[in-house]
Amino acid sequence: MPRRRAHADRTPEVALRLAVLLQAGVAPAPAWRFLADSGERDAAEILHVHAAGADLGAAIGSQGVRWQAVGAAWQVATSVGAPLADALRSVASALRDADDCRDEVRVALAEPASTARLMSWLPLVAVLLGLALGFDTLGVLTGTPGGVACLVVGVVLTVLARRWNARLVRSAGPPPGVPGLRAELTAIALSGGVSLERARRLAADALGTADDRPVRAVAVPDTSEEADLERILGLSRDAGVPAAELLRAAAAIARHRARTDGRMRAARLAASLLLPLGVCVLPAFIVLGVAPMLISILSSTSLGL
Repeated sequence: MPRRRAHADRTPEVALRLAVLLQAGVAPAPAWRFLADSGERDAAEILHVHAAGADLGAAIGSQGVRWQAVGAAWQVATSVGAPLADALRSVASALRDADDCRDEVRVALAEPASTARLMSWLPLVAVLLGLALGFDTLGVLTGTPGGVACLVVGVVLTVLARRWNARLVRSAGPPPGVPGLRAELTAIALSGGVSLERARRLAADALGTADDRPVRAVAVPDTSEEADLERILGLSRDAGVPAAELLRAAAAIARHRARTDGRMRAARLAASLLLPLGVCVLPAFIVLGVAPMLISILSSTSLGL
């Protein structure tokens, strides 16, 4: 399992710096050493794993999900003799686009998620409101059969609302992985001069999807993206044009689509959060706030009679 990172993720920056060093003529191993000596923890850890006997591509991928994208590109490029610097620039650009997409989605989700958390405190506000109005709300909730029933129902509804809200927010969040990564890796393999079938096989192997093995978390499993990839490769074969640039364009479109889908999910979240509000929060407000006040009034009236 990849180690949990305690420091800020700098994968795209490190990959770009490595690409600059390689393009300047520095060999791969010294390039990693220069990065490690400059204070890049990821580079130092990769060198440590590599020194322990792991292949350099595997050592890169061992540092977490995002580094798996860099490791996959490294593995494909070294397998076909494609320029490592270009491959690293491509995957760094893909990671930055994925980061921008996630940031935009998080910003869009912030307002409805904050509203949902705020509304989940309404049942507690109801109890405090009853106390402020002079009613023995806590006494009713803990000292009468009807109050205890209201307390149990209110607590259950409140917990259910908070879990429901959290699940809705999680489902609206961006999926892990890098959209369009398979197309990027296939384009890298094709730039090394291999056949289309071998390029697809290398990309699948690098992502861990060959022979029905489960896809790594670094790749977004998207059936529409797979269909687009098939159409692009078919277009390349039919028109007799190189597929690499078409694949890179497809990867960029996949990332744009992921950004748009994220915004749409965030927009739908505001409406979805009305369900737990109406089904759980408002009933909890009634049973914890209004019902105890009514029980208190009825008890006082019966005692007065």
